[in-house]
Amino acid sequence: MAKHDLVGGALWDAYSKKVAERMDNPTHLGVLTQKDADEKNAKLIIADYGAESCGDAVRLYWLVDSNDTIIDAKFKSFGCGTAIASSDMMVELCLNKKVQDAVKITNIDVEKALRDDPDTPAVPGQKMHCSVMAYDVIKKAAGMYLGKDESEFEDEIIVCECARVSLATIREVIRLNDLKTVEEITQYTKAGAFCKSCIKPGGHEQREYYLIDILKDVRAEMETQKLKENAQKIASGENIPFDQMTVIQKIKTINATIDEHIRPMLMMDGGDMEILDIKDSSDGHIDIYIRYMGACSGCASASTGTLFAIEGILQQQIDSKIRVLPI
Repeated sequence: MAKHDLVGGALWDAYSKKVAERMDNPTHLGVLTQKDADEKNAKLIIADYGAESCGDAVRLYWLVDSNDTIIDAKFKSFGCGTAIASSDMMVELCLNKKVQDAVKITNIDVEKALRDDPDTPAVPGQKMHCSVMAYDVIKKAAGMYLGKDESEFEDEIIVCECARVSLATIREVIRLNDLKTVEEITQYTKAGAFCKSCIKPGGHEQREYYLIDILKDVRAEMETQKLKENAQKIASGENIPFDQMTVIQKIKTINATIDEHIRPMLMMDGGDMEILDIKDSSDGHIDIYIRYMGACSGCASASTGTLFAIEGILQQQIDSKIRVLPI
C-alpha cells in the first residue's frame, strides 16, 4: 500500500483526498520507450532525480514533438506515497505544454493542484520536499531536451526549498515592508511555513541560509542605511521625524529631552530614571520602557501622576504617539 508513510488517523487527516487517491491509483505511472517515441515521431527524454534528504527518487519520461510540446509523459517513483502522488500530479501539469513552459512549473503549483481546499495544504510540512523533487526532475528533463545545464533554470539562491523562496526575494520583502519578525516573513512569502528547516539551525535538514540570520543581517543593513541618510539630513540642517530615526538616534533624542525637562524635576525629590528600550507597538504607539531610580522607584505616584507627566512632556516635545511603560 502506498499509504505506508501515514501513521495514525491524525496524520492521515493532514493529507488531502487527492493525495490519498493518487498514492494508490496514480494516473500517469508507467514507462515510455524509444518505440513509443518512434511511433509518435517524437523525442524521448528520460530524467532521474533523487532527494538526498529522504532517499526518494523519481524517473520522468517525456515524449516531445517537433514543436517542443510534451505530447506524452510518464513517471516511476521510488519512495513514499507522497512522492508518488506529487510525481503523478507533476506529470499531469506537464502534459501538452511546451518544454519552455513546463520548466516554469514550481513545487507550489504541484502542491496546490493536489489540494482539496485552496486554503488547506495538501500534505504536512515535512512532506513538502516530495513536490520539490517533482519540480527538480522537470528542470533536469528540460535541460536534457534544450541542451542546457539544469542550473541555468535556477539563477537564485533558494532559502526555503518547500516554498521555493529565494534569498533575494526574502531580503527585498523585508526591506519593502519593514518586516521585523520571522513570522512576518512567513506571512508575506510562505518561507518557513512548511517543514520549517529554513527558519533556524536544528531542523531536519541543514541549510546554508536561515531566516533568522537573514532578518538580522537585513535589519542591520537597514539601520546602517538609515543612520547614513539621517546623518546627511542633519549635516544639511534638515529636521528628522522621530519615527524615521534609528534606535540610537531615538534614544539620544529622548535622553536629551529627559535631561532638559524631566530629570531636574525628579532629582529634586531624590529620584531619577533611565531608558531601557524603545519598540514600535502593533497598535501604532512608540513604546518607551523606563526604570525608576532612587526615591522614584518606591514613589506612590510613579505609576500615576509622575508617569503621566513624563509621558505628556515626551509626547509634546517629541512625538504624540509615545507611550511610557515603567518596568
